[in-house]
Amino acid sequence: MELEELEKSIGYTFKNKELLKKALRHKSYANERNLESNEKLEFLGDSILEFLSSKYIYENYKYLTEGEMTKVRATVVCGKSLSKIARLHNFSDFLYLGKSEQKTSGANRPAILEDSVEAIIAAIYLDGGLEQVEKFIVENLKEEISKATKHVGDKDYKTVLQEKLQEHGDVKIEYKTIGESGPDHDKMFIVEVEVNGKFLAKGKGKSKKEAQMQAAKKALENLN
Repeated sequence: MELEELEKSIGYTFKNKELLKKALRHKSYANERNLESNEKLEFLGDSILEFLSSKYIYENYKYLTEGEMTKVRATVVCGKSLSKIARLHNFSDFLYLGKSEQKTSGANRPAILEDSVEAIIAAIYLDGGLEQVEKFIVENLKEEISKATKHVGDKDYKTVLQEKLQEHGDVKIEYKTIGESGPDHDKMFIVEVEVNGKFLAKGKGKSKKEAQMQAAKKALENLN
């Protein structure tokens, strides 16, 4: 397949096509032809990915604690997420593999796919700069980050909100159930959170506790 198809899929057109080819060049292929493999790019890409994913989490999920941010990043910047990106853009169709890897279906091996994503990240950075590679990372990981934050922060939203609101003294925080719908086995509750009688946010959930958590989460987002 033509590399232009890959460029179209990832949303970036390389000025230096050789850089793109290097990013897709597995060491098995490089060793057979005495070329440079994608390993150095992979090393650089790993650091860029960690930095830019941390930046995105910090800027968009300020209500999370430092420990929670670390957990979210660890959940997202992992082999599973990178393999998902590689498969989304059909990296396996474009990899340069040696004969041994071709025989053993190396193009579908998670480790090879993960490494190629990190190499592509470095290649985009070197070819187009930080803004272009940040766009690629955010587009491909924002949904995974959103999912991860929902799980890692649930237990702390109410606590974090309370701590934030009480930074400058005591306040009265109330969660009021303002509505419910659905049959007994599938209820949906709506809860409002107020501070000193002032409305902050509203949340929904299949239990009052879940609705309270969602209301606290929304309040934190609004405050930030």
